[in-house]
Amino acid sequence: MEEKQPSPGCPRIPDSLQLRPYQKQAVESWFVNQGRGTLKMATGSGKTITALAITSELYQRIGLQVLLVVCPFRHLVTQWARECEKFGLSPILAFENLRRWQDKLSTQLYNVRSQKQPFLSIITTNATLISEGFQSQLKYFPEKSLIIGDEAHNLGAPKLEESLPRQIGLRLALSATPERHFDDLGTESLFNYFGTVLQPEFNLKDAIQAGALVPYFYYPILVELTETETRNYIKLTRQIGRALLYRQQEGQTSAISDEENEDLTPLLIQRARLIGAAANKLKALRNLMANRLETCHTLFYCGDGSVESTRQLKAVTKILGTELGYRVSTYTAETPLDEREDLRRQFELGELQGLVAIRCLDEGVDIPAIENAVILASSNNPRQFIQRRGRILRPFPGKQRATLFDMIVLPPELDREALEVERNLLRKELRRLVEFADLAVNAGEARMKLLSLQKRYGLLDI
Repeated sequence: MEEKQPSPGCPRIPDSLQLRPYQKQAVESWFVNQGRGTLKMATGSGKTITALAITSELYQRIGLQVLLVVCPFRHLVTQWARECEKFGLSPILAFENLRRWQDKLSTQLYNVRSQKQPFLSIITTNATLISEGFQSQLKYFPEKSLIIGDEAHNLGAPKLEESLPRQIGLRLALSATPERHFDDLGTESLFNYFGTVLQPEFNLKDAIQAGALVPYFYYPILVELTETETRNYIKLTRQIGRALLYRQQEGQTSAISDEENEDLTPLLIQRARLIGAAANKLKALRNLMANRLETCHTLFYCGDGSVESTRQLKAVTKILGTELGYRVSTYTAETPLDEREDLRRQFELGELQGLVAIRCLDEGVDIPAIENAVILASSNNPRQFIQRRGRILRPFPGKQRATLFDMIVLPPELDREALEVERNLLRKELRRLVEFADLAVNAGEARMKLLSLQKRYGLLDI
């Protein structure tokens, strides 16, 4: 069959693009699975391109009429728009102010349905998807429509999952980590809507071997708590132990209970914030960067947007910028979109040596020029760690490898009651650190650094 030439605004794979073998396999898997499925591929391995290749193939095979992309954040809308344009698309960016996009969307939907317009692409946010203005338009989408859920794990939340259009039969989910942390029901409803994980699953090791991500050096930096932090840490760990014991006695054994337990969740958050904002991390940062003042393209990850992490962000910026003369700027959820683009450009050109970030670089943000990263704080959710790894390892012209410095708080000496609680909480965290160490260029050196932590808690089996 002769391939039809797409009109302007219709999807086509750029002549300059060569899909990697695993991307071609993923495209075929989605078609074999009857136009549904979830791509579980490492951050940075090209999920967006794979999804747009599926869109282009659908246009060729069945005359796809509408593409709807749903993203969790505004900055991802603009990123998707850039990629869509490479595939010949002129998407409507439907987010924020209703007046900017609603009339355009309803007009173009009418034109597509009456065959005056061959193709329509829309990129929206999760927040806009659930709005009344957007929901009222969904009934006008034609049968030949495709929905793509980017960072789709977010769409497993009840309110979002209920808002997903049931009349759109062609569905594709994208996520390096589609399983929702401590939410089995949300994970199940996500897979029920979009379809199961497709082959090939493509993990970090696969991505590095395929050249989709760059090799990396991994340096754990072990940090002690201060006396005051130690007292608070021990107190919180005992309280966590009691909350866990109560949960067991009540017969709450499912994974969801951890998140739902009113006593346990705040305690875990408090302790994570205490660890994240540990004062000695600032000393360790000063010592580390005093010998790296000539480096560029460095990202500094602070905490989760809490009061403690905002204080840390200011302290880190002061140490780097004022004390050491390292050219840095902050990059947070409050940074306006146009300013973010400017910071990204300055960072890529080396005008800025570093960015100090909170949260908003965890999901989907593409700054491939990052060569070095210093993680001062991270949550116990494996998704955050996985997302951050992919941010750092994306290829970029002239980038041979990446270097990651990971500040890990050494838990203090604990009594027997608190020690057992600590072992259980630490086991998952250590498994993640060990996995990352094992895949590093300097695996032996990195593993030796983690060994003291494993020995202290009798976790040598990891």
